[in-house]
Amino acid sequence: MSDALTIRTVLGDIAPGELGVCDAHDHLFLRSALLPGQELDDPVAAVAELRAFAAAGGQAVAQWTPFGLGRRAGRLGEVSRAAGVHVIAATGFHQAAHAGALLTERVAGRLAELFVDELVRGLRNDDDPDAPMGTARAGMIKVAGAFHGLDAHARAVMTAAAEAHHATDAPIGVHLEGGTAALDVLALLCERLDVPPERVILSHLNRSPDARVHRQAAEAGAFLAFDGPSRAHHATDWRLLDALAALCEAGHADRLLLGGDTTTSRARATTGGEGPGMPFLLATLRPRVERELGARVANAVFVENPARAFAARWNGR
Repeated sequence: MSDALTIRTVLGDIAPGELGVCDAHDHLFLRSALLPGQELDDPVAAVAELRAFAAAGGQAVAQWTPFGLGRRAGRLGEVSRAAGVHVIAATGFHQAAHAGALLTERVAGRLAELFVDELVRGLRNDDDPDAPMGTARAGMIKVAGAFHGLDAHARAVMTAAAEAHHATDAPIGVHLEGGTAALDVLALLCERLDVPPERVILSHLNRSPDARVHRQAAEAGAFLAFDGPSRAHHATDWRLLDALAALCEAGHADRLLLGGDTTTSRARATTGGEGPGMPFLLATLRPRVERELGARVANAVFVENPARAFAARWNGR
């Protein structure tokens, strides 16, 4: 069994040093019952967005769309290759409202098995968990909390994610609803289910700019993802640099990740949407980070930290 750390992309495993400049949380394809008419389902548009990201200096994207939300698993490798950008795909399961009651019922009780299969063997068709697998494998597990807490669904999915993590060493990315319940998530995953905190990525923390919670999560050892500058309706965007600066001053620059979280076609800029889309992360936000926090912090946030957050030993699988 090899102890080498690798990052699992849709085109195969790579060394962490090959990942490069990374958008740590975004979406190339996404279909949600809560976002009717705003699906990301066009491979041509996905390639255009990725190429624009690459033109701004991007080399990798973590695609957090989990099972059941229209990942277009069979097209991810093609899109990655066409744009020349590494793509990390996600297994996992979102809130039931996003996936729909019928699909949730079909996978209930078999989530851990599904997650491990997608990490080790290949991604399944989103509409049919029993369909043959594709060749692209997931490189992370995506789960979701509830608003200011963890409901029964969240606990069940996180328990399955922890089981899959222990079988594979895969990192677990957590959607925090409104940026809340970060400490509840860590209490469940890390204290009760024995997932090492450095294998947990907490997302959307910019939506709840509670500096004390941010600091506690960083002190615990989790990675903190501030994502969503492409979602312009989030009024907390203007606090982002202050939140990052506070964490850097507290000695936690090595815990920070940034992502675009483009979830609707309207949020893309390259295909006629309002934008600003994935390129905004590097064309606008990275220069601000460099100017206000320094080049060393910017390199940590966009290169070094993602390479550590998404690397795994895969337990020989």
